[in-house]
Amino acid sequence: MKGSNRLETDFIGLRLENPFLLSAGPSTDELSIARRGLEAGWAGLILKTTSLNSAKVSLAYPMMSRFAYDGRFAGMGNIDLISVYHIEEVARRVKILKSAYPQKIIGASIMSDTIEGWRILVGELKAAGADLIECSFSCPQGNMGEDAGKMLAQSEKATERIARAVKEAAGDLPVLIKITPQVTDIVAIAEAVKSSGCSGVTASNSIPALMGIDIESMIPIPVVGGRSTYSGLSGPAIKPITLRAVAEIARHVPGFPISGNGGVMNWRDAVELMAVGAGTIQICTAVMLHGFGIIDDLVGGLDNYLERKGHNSVMQIIGLALPHLCDHDSLPRLKPRSRVVQNKCVGCGRCYIACRDGGHEAVVWNEKTRIPTIDNEKCVGCGLCLLLQPVEGCLELVFDDDQLV
Repeated sequence: MKGSNRLETDFIGLRLENPFLLSAGPSTDELSIARRGLEAGWAGLILKTTSLNSAKVSLAYPMMSRFAYDGRFAGMGNIDLISVYHIEEVARRVKILKSAYPQKIIGASIMSDTIEGWRILVGELKAAGADLIECSFSCPQGNMGEDAGKMLAQSEKATERIARAVKEAAGDLPVLIKITPQVTDIVAIAEAVKSSGCSGVTASNSIPALMGIDIESMIPIPVVGGRSTYSGLSGPAIKPITLRAVAEIARHVPGFPISGNGGVMNWRDAVELMAVGAGTIQICTAVMLHGFGIIDDLVGGLDNYLERKGHNSVMQIIGLALPHLCDHDSLPRLKPRSRVVQNKCVGCGRCYIACRDGGHEAVVWNEKTRIPTIDNEKCVGCGLCLLLQPVEGCLELVFDDDQLV
């Protein structure tokens, strides 16, 4: 599905038909699959992270697991590493895809454990005609970081040093550095990338996680021959982390391009990420779960939203939420109170239990009528009861007339 001109996006000197890119991952690791994604209507892709021809890639299977709560899918875990296809093959694919789809953005992701390795990889992709290079600084990078075994993007100095070397090799070819939220100060890392001269950051990546324990065998998940390891958590569970990462960078390194990546499952998620500063949206997990066809809903939903809100360009929504963000001390001190909407109350008692044991004992329960009431002297308007509504609107927060909601 092709969107209207409202969806055309300018990003790091590139023109995209819409802001949706296929993120480096399984969906971009096979040439035939990558072709199908581009034909479905995605604006472009970043081929799965590749390495030097001499690098050894050893993958373990099964590599996928899921995180669920109350039986509902909340996130996916994987112990995948990088592509089994090395730079020579990936460069060949860049040439093929760029020739077949000249209007699409064809990028590739790289990683190395030496500066010379980074430069060689960049040179191969530049010669192949790639539109952009994304550097994976958010996976273990040997001893290129300050501490062996840690992510490169967990060190400001190492990030700037390696990013600068990559950009020098790339010249005028756009370079994105893929960073991690697993740091004390993600703004400092983004500033290091900016100082290096690179084009922008991809924020961010999957989150290191332990997906669960089989409590019968006591083996962590996923079980691989009786053993396990930490996974990269992706999907809806990490969207709040991605939103914060993008917002922090956009607020404190204004004007520095950000490609949002992590937790986007639908067009609404995409709007949220762009509203805090993302210029493009990269998606992997949603495609793996639901297929390339989700691009129709992404494009159609976003286009309809823009029309409804009166925006002529998707770029007009970038950063719109940022003026409403502030530090905790700057928040207004309001005095809301909860109120039961009796004609919608189903008498479940969930609000009573929650407030009794986790709130302020402000919900008064009537055993006979099974209709709760609120003790306004005790209620502080924390909002806990609203989180448990079995019926939308059975509880609401009310404010004094002189307060803004």
